[in-house]
Amino acid sequence: MTVRPFVPYPDKRLRTPAEPVAKVTETVRMVWDDMVDTMDAMPGYGLAAPQIGIMLRLAVVDCSDRRGQAVRMANPEVLHASVQMRRHEEASPNLPGVSAVIERPRAVTVRFLNEAGAVEDRDFVGLWATSVQHQIDHLNGRMFIDHLSPVRRRMLVARAEKLRKRG
Repeated sequence: MTVRPFVPYPDKRLRTPAEPVAKVTETVRMVWDDMVDTMDAMPGYGLAAPQIGIMLRLAVVDCSDRRGQAVRMANPEVLHASVQMRRHEEASPNLPGVSAVIERPRAVTVRFLNEAGAVEDRDFVGLWATSVQHQIDHLNGRMFIDHLSPVRRRMLVARAEKLRKRG
């Protein structure tokens, strides 16, 4: 089990789009395994590779009631998003101590390379959809705070900085 450290905000890697994965290799599978271990140690519902300093379009999501159901994705992209929205409180280990309610589409269809290296289209609903969209944001150099007004974003970042300094 390898739990990787998180890149702290405002590290520029969190604002840099990740590079596409050409194909699923044994190295990619090992990174996914470390990502699942890191996600489970948080504990959290998902993790994108840039959050741990790996600038590849890799993500893992596990919103199951029992762990061990992680979906491993390379190059995920939303093909379709529902009109119906869902609100959920989101946070990030890269910006500890703060969270915000974010509204996102309740369901999405996502295309990605799966663990076998095959292209897969999968529907995600509810918390699964929220987490997948959150991870894709990270792969695109965005964070949940980017969905907030500038004033609310500055308040959360200031609060996180204050908490970090208190240590």
